[in-house]
Amino acid sequence: MSNVVIIKKINEINEMKVYYQSYLTDKVPPGGIFAAKTPCCSITAYKSGKVLFQGSGSIEESAKWGENSHVSSSKKEKKNLGHLPEHISSRSVIGSDEVGTGDYFGPITVVAAYVKKEQIPLLKELGVKDSKDLNDEKIISIAKQIKDIVPYSLLTLHNEKYNLLQKSGMSQGKMKSLLHNKAIGHVLNKIAPELPEAILIDQFAKEEVYYQYLKNEKIVHKKNVFFSTKAEGIHLAVAAASILARYAFVRHFDQLSKEVGFTITKGAGPKVDENAARLIYEKGIDVLPAFTKLHFANTEKAKQIYMKKYLK
Repeated sequence: MSNVVIIKKINEINEMKVYYQSYLTDKVPPGGIFAAKTPCCSITAYKSGKVLFQGSGSIEESAKWGENSHVSSSKKEKKNLGHLPEHISSRSVIGSDEVGTGDYFGPITVVAAYVKKEQIPLLKELGVKDSKDLNDEKIISIAKQIKDIVPYSLLTLHNEKYNLLQKSGMSQGKMKSLLHNKAIGHVLNKIAPELPEAILIDQFAKEEVYYQYLKNEKIVHKKNVFFSTKAEGIHLAVAAASILARYAFVRHFDQLSKEVGFTITKGAGPKVDENAARLIYEKGIDVLPAFTKLHFANTEKAKQIYMKKYLK
């Protein structure tokens, strides 16, 4: 558990109140302006200008609003976030993120995006934040606005290629490392000779493991490269990358639904098993490699459902 206090002007606090409108609670303490409770932390703003963030995600959430005046956290949390540059949330950064790794249907989509510090207020105004807090409709709306504002690189690993790589012995972690490295390289080329103040990768593997995956590859950049979990809450570059990746993923999903002739479900739950069984029934089992990640447990579950439901 950690507590973070930042100091804001009253007009900024009013902006924060609007931002957290859907999370507002009635339990406002004496001297308070608003109180909100998000899935990751509680926020309380006071007339004194102090804004208190409490909970496991307080450091990441407070980072959305600028520098912290005081942070009180466990040693473990300090160790996890202490390697990041001071005030990274207000710097010019390339951020990278991916979606689709846990989805049975649909491709892995990786995006790296460059956000200059001067663009941060605009992106906040456009509603850029962690894509997990946004529905598909909002993601599409924001993505259409920012895709022409920030330089980015979008890479898509379709399941047909994914299954070949996986069958050859390549882990998903290595696939993601290769994609992130390549996407970051593309963005560096786009903005050259300008260089970012930092590169922030939403951490899917430990730093040493990431570079181990790339030991036989040309690493595009090693200076000022940082890794952090929940990086979407640390810098808007990662949040923007996450939104653009999700936007592309949603579009791919819609296309897949058109190709199979019915609406398929994201994720890897029971409904997905039903979708896959129907796909086997309507298109044949040989089409699975083009639509799904075959090594997921969903494949066997779908076969069982197919046998019970469609071969009676």
